[in-house]
Amino acid sequence: MSDTSPLLALSAAAIAQAAEHHAYDKASKKFKRAFLLAILAGAAIALAFCFYTTAVAALGDGPGKIVGGLFFALGLFLVVLLGGELFTSSTLTLISRANGQITTFELLKNWATVYFGNLVGALIIVAIIFLGRTYMNFHTGWGLTILNTAAHKIHHIQPSDGEGLYAYCRGFIEAVCLGIVCNIMVCVAVWLSWGGKTVTDKLLVMLFPIGMFVASGFEHSIANMFMIPMGIVLENFSVPEFANAVDLSKYADLTVSNFILNNLIPVTIGNIIGGGMMIGLFNWYIWKKNSLIA
Repeated sequence: MSDTSPLLALSAAAIAQAAEHHAYDKASKKFKRAFLLAILAGAAIALAFCFYTTAVAALGDGPGKIVGGLFFALGLFLVVLLGGELFTSSTLTLISRANGQITTFELLKNWATVYFGNLVGALIIVAIIFLGRTYMNFHTGWGLTILNTAAHKIHHIQPSDGEGLYAYCRGFIEAVCLGIVCNIMVCVAVWLSWGGKTVTDKLLVMLFPIGMFVASGFEHSIANMFMIPMGIVLENFSVPEFANAVDLSKYADLTVSNFILNNLIPVTIGNIIGGGMMIGLFNWYIWKKNSLIA
């Protein structure tokens, strides 16, 4: 096959050029379209977390996390192929700000639109899953997996850290770092998918980066918009059959305030650093600003 074949994947430099186009396309969408596509993406990621939960409930904590991590890749598959707008990959629009295509206000407006659209999509799936009583699957094991995962995500502060500002700051930093490495992998997956020429190319190149971040327990702000609210809903509103089978008193700290303060804020900061800066700006600088580092 010749080097000019339209089926060959793009080179690293060509992907960077394609990234400029994709980033600007994301940043310049009108509010209504961006918001609706963000709802789609939030729902897709939530459904992927359902797939992950089923794997862990069926296979156990060890093998289940590995298999579930690969299953979770379905979420990004749907986002990319359906054209959804996902906040974690929208952090790559920092490229458009860096090269002057958009203003800071336009950047932040786009991020806010996509972020809250993702939240709406995730919460829609929370409501559907709850009303469908999926949490009773595997003899309540499905719901218990949700509760344990959600509780873990708001407990980055360990008992050995003590209490007070020091403990909170240590937990905050841990959540930020887990958010950084998560979105490094998510944005690597999206970045590489922009170099693929076929659906197969795109799916294969996204599979293992996504599987790696999920199986490793890294923190994805939008995925957490499903998992932790799902845990909060189960802790407060689950049917008596579930409440009688599970000791819900262990999950009393699954609250909206703990979700926001202990997870969502630090993880979102980490996602911006990991995806927008460490993947987007870094690769753009290498390939588009190479005259400065030649």
